Amino acid sequence: MEPLDQALAARLCKLYDKVKGDRSVFDAHCNEISEVMWPAHSAAVIGMSLTTGDKRTSKQFDARAESALKKYMAIMESLLTPAGGKWHYLKPSNRDLLKDRETRVWFDGVNTILLSHRNAPKANFQGVQQQKYLSIGAFGNGVKFIDTPDKSRGLRYKAIGLHELYFLEDHAGIIDTALRCFKLTARQAAQKFGMENLPADIREAVEKDAEKEFEFIHVVMPREDMDPNRMDAKGKPYASYTMAYQKKQMVSEGGFNSFPYCIGREPRAPGEVYGRSPAMTALPSVKVLNEEKKTMLKQGHRAVDPVILAADDGVLDTFNLKPGAVNYGAMSSDGKRLVDILPTGRLDVGMDLMDMERQDIDRAFSVDLFQILMDSPVMTATQALEIAREKGMLLVPSFGKYQADMLGPQLDRELDLLSEQGLLPPMPPMLREARGEYDIVFDSPVNRMQKAEEGSGLMRTVEMTLSVVNVTQDPSPLDHFDWDTIVPEIADQQAVPQRWMRDPKVVEQIRASRQQAQQTEQAINAAPAAASVLKAAPELMNQGG
Repeated sequence: MEPLDQALAARLCKLYDKVKGDRSVFDAHCNEISEVMWPAHSAAVIGMSLTTGDKRTSKQFDARAESALKKYMAIMESLLTPAGGKWHYLKPSNRDLLKDRETRVWFDGVNTILLSHRNAPKANFQGVQQQKYLSIGAFGNGVKFIDTPDKSRGLRYKAIGLHELYFLEDHAGIIDTALRCFKLTARQAAQKFGMENLPADIREAVEKDAEKEFEFIHVVMPREDMDPNRMDAKGKPYASYTMAYQKKQMVSEGGFNSFPYCIGREPRAPGEVYGRSPAMTALPSVKVLNEEKKTMLKQGHRAVDPVILAADDGVLDTFNLKPGAVNYGAMSSDGKRLVDILPTGRLDVGMDLMDMERQDIDRAFSVDLFQILMDSPVMTATQALEIAREKGMLLVPSFGKYQADMLGPQLDRELDLLSEQGLLPPMPPMLREARGEYDIVFDSPVNRMQKAEEGSGLMRTVEMTLSVVNVTQDPSPLDHFDWDTIVPEIADQQAVPQRWMRDPKVVEQIRASRQQAQQTEQAINAAPAAASVLKAAPELMNQGG
């Protein structure tokens, strides 16, 4: 075993200090967001220690922003990666290979295997993905680590808080380096890295204070000295280094065949590496809403328990505020009140102002795009398709970025891990000759919304055609529609399961049976007329003779 490079450990720890310092202003911005929108993460964003179970909502007066953030997470999950749903499939890059049945069967099998391992309970994909969407909505960046389980085969996902991770881009703007700071107890460090690789202070803590925590830095970066002929870590494209931070000592070295961190980012400002979140857009409205809520609470208190005004003649010395009480001397003999209430502000105006800010917050998190479905639960098929089309036009541009930058690399990493573990079937000969190159086709609900434009256009055309048919009483305009092609494709756009659709051969059998039944019915209906003709035939012949 080669000795660990301690000089490299010092350089990497210095790099970590630099990237952490460079992000200090961004972290402060994120901390301000967490305090009013995601209090559970407040202070952790800037690296402060948190007390488990403590109350962190002291700066949150209105919960609308946190509610909108959670709705944003639900929107992202339901449209991009719906739980238990098939939101992608794989196909060969060479379209000619689609003609090869073995290749088609292989890709179907790989899709099934991938979904099975991803949705396995031990993988925890859905829970981690929800955390990632929340982080993207709040801080503009979400991270998860994809690896294999420690004692079994398959996939394992772990959500990484943005406060732990820093990343760097390559010359093309692609993230290729990640630096993560995390804590382990001395006992955990000995289990993970081995006593012989730990600094003296951690080894001593294992004996005297095993639960004492220490900081470690994990760095994943392209390996500059990669040797493709080697089978160990030196032969892998990405190097993995772990250092004990306080002592700047390397404790572990490894490698990855693919980048293990899957990072999603919102759009970035020029010259920036980290994305800017919907929460950053909504932050001014959130701060204004909090101040308005404070004012409304004060005014509401005054309206319910008003300030009393009285003449300076000692009337209030014995003033009774209990319900039903009688206070003598609070009114003059001519009926003029000597005690009055201080007028309060306009609560209705305050409510209107708060609603304006809440609407801005909902718009920032795209919640308003889906409100129409709740406001109009009953609609025609044409209206539903039209709404889906409009939403697709607004959402596909931004959601397509997530598929390209976040979900595409995730699929590459998943397939790489499954292949390393021998969990994928052998490639068929034709696909092996094509080097196994594949394309990812996303088939999530948001992609179907984009396709809904075709369905919406069809429904409008059919409605206009039916109007023509009703006016002319001529059904021939409907002959232009190829329903045998239209119906299956519309069903596919609307995510109708294939098992609900009849096989084309069964459809042909049903049509043949229907046609035969119609012919039989026509023959039966024609039988009395034919019998009358046969009966009258001799008489007609005699008359003719």
